[in-house]
Amino acid sequence: MSGAQQRKDLLELIQEACTGGARLTQACAQIGLSERTVQRWQHPDGQDGDHRASGLHERAEPINKLSAFERKAAMALLNAEEFKNLPPSQIVPRLADQGRYIASESTLYRLLHQAGQMKHRRLERAPQKRSKPRALTATQPEQIFCWDITYLPTQVRGSYFYLYLFVDLFSRKIVGWQVYDAESAELAGALLQDICARHGIQAGQLVVHSDNGSPMKGETMLATMQRLGVAPSRSRPSVSNDNAYSESLFKTLKYRPDMPVKAFENLLQARRWVTDLVHWYNEEHRHSAICFVTPSQRHAEQDKDLLAGRATVYEWLARRTHSAGQNSAAIGAVSIRSTSILTRLKQRRSKLSKKLPDSTSSCDN
Repeated sequence: MSGAQQRKDLLELIQEACTGGARLTQACAQIGLSERTVQRWQHPDGQDGDHRASGLHERAEPINKLSAFERKAAMALLNAEEFKNLPPSQIVPRLADQGRYIASESTLYRLLHQAGQMKHRRLERAPQKRSKPRALTATQPEQIFCWDITYLPTQVRGSYFYLYLFVDLFSRKIVGWQVYDAESAELAGALLQDICARHGIQAGQLVVHSDNGSPMKGETMLATMQRLGVAPSRSRPSVSNDNAYSESLFKTLKYRPDMPVKAFENLLQARRWVTDLVHWYNEEHRHSAICFVTPSQRHAEQDKDLLAGRATVYEWLARRTHSAGQNSAAIGAVSIRSTSILTRLKQRRSKLSKKLPDSTSSCDN
């Protein structure tokens, strides 16, 4: 809103600029006004200032706004020992499983932002843009395993322990792991053979996806896969995100608060740490990609019953607060290197655009 004196001062400045040779449009742009607004002010009816009453357009407070006591209680919950290392997207479904509801995810995120608690707590590299090639889809557990090797620091500079880790693509469950002091196709093949024996994998049932590291392409590993009837699948050369599920899993494990600050002294210490970590990941961690259930629940196909009970809580919330509630739909098939919806739409639009000139010419004739 602008008063009569403010309009008069602005009009004088614009008139002075136009007298000096400036165009009206450019003069208006310099002070953030449109040409039509200045013309309306120059009209005799617009020289008395804005006649609208102030305060009529003030935003009303929502009826479900948290009180000061509720905000304090929500912050106490976010910083509690049970939830202090979890984001709101993990906290809300956990509370719903207990039959409790404090606030929505967006409200909890807003409270953390206002309290200055949404900053990174560790040194992290900025995410990089990834492309998505051909798809490899799993519709049930034990169809596709992804695996990779990551370094674990030792107390000897330049020397590492190596964590071999296999994860089920459909359920995200860690199905097998081992820590060794070397990278080799022989060790990887022995681990794969043990995993297939423990899970009862039949010939022709499993696809194992990995990157192009030397242990993955070694003759011993390939011979073991051929003998077990396991189909290999590897990333394209120089494409780092073709094995994104394993890389994402490694980041989740290494960015845990329980990650030791000091390097591991020996293999036994490293294996004990990985044992506890795998148990937490499989049995306690609510995975965001599978609708915040644990990988073990998803692998045992218990997620549908759990999500149905969670949906009951959210439906009760929607009826009580007239809000949209939370999404608790079960996740279906999972793919590697799938084409995004946006990419498919662009491809369809490109095909249609190639056909348009032919149809237009036929109409013209």
